Amino acid sequence: MDLAGNILIVEDEESIRKFVRINLERANFLVREAETGEEGLRIVQEEEIDLVVLDIMLPGIDGFEVCKKLREQFPRIGIIMLTAKSQDIDRIIGLEHGADDYMVKPFNPRELVLRIESLLRRIKGSIGEAPNMIIYDPFTMDTYSRKFFKSQSKIDLTPTEFSIIKLFIGNPGRAFTRDEILNLVWGYDFMGDSKIVDVNIRRLRSKIEDEPSKPYYIETVWGLGYRWRDKE
Repeated sequence: MDLAGNILIVEDEESIRKFVRINLERANFLVREAETGEEGLRIVQEEEIDLVVLDIMLPGIDGFEVCKKLREQFPRIGIIMLTAKSQDIDRIIGLEHGADDYMVKPFNPRELVLRIESLLRRIKGSIGEAPNMIIYDPFTMDTYSRKFFKSQSKIDLTPTEFSIIKLFIGNPGRAFTRDEILNLVWGYDFMGDSKIVDVNIRRLRSKIEDEPSKPYYIETVWGLGYRWRDKE
C-alpha cells in the first residue's frame, strides 16, 4: 500500500507527539517528529515533507515564527496549527501567518486525520486533472501546475488560498456564504467558527488587490459572505 503522505509533527510534549504519531501511522502516513521549532525547520529543509502539524507553544522560536518561515520558504507545504482551547486569538494569528487550518486541544485524532487528508487533496489537486488555464484579466490560474499570476507576475498562494481563488474565479458573480466556502474548500463540516474564512480572505486581498482596504475583485456581500466580481 502506498503511503498517504509525509507528515512532520512539531510538538514539545512527548505524550501528545506520540499520540498523534500512532494515529497518523495507522492512517498510513510516514511520520517524522521534532520537539523544537528549529529542529522542525531543519527537517523540512532536508526532507520532503508534505504537511506540518505545528504546536504554537514551543521552546526557542514559537509556532508562529516557524509557520511564517515555512510559508516564506515552502509556499505549498500544508500547515495545521495546534492551539489551546481558550486562546482564540492564537488561531487568528496562526492563520494570518499562513496556516491552512487549526486544531484545538484536546482533539479527536480521527478529525485530525480527516483534516490532513482534506488539506493534502487541496495541495495535490485532483488526480489526473488535465492542464487547464483560467483567465480573468489580469489574472491567470494554471490549475494543473497550481500557479497563479497577476499581469504575468507570479503570486505565491497557500494551498487553501489557491482553492478559494479557484472557487471564486470559476464562479464570478456568485455569492458564497462562509459555510459554503468552508464546505467546498475545506471539504468537511468544519467544527470551528467562520473566522478561518475571513482571515484567508484578508490574506488573499493583501496579495491580489491593488488596494486591499478597498477590494475590487473579492467583494464582501454584507450579511452573507463573499463573491468574485463579475465582468462588466
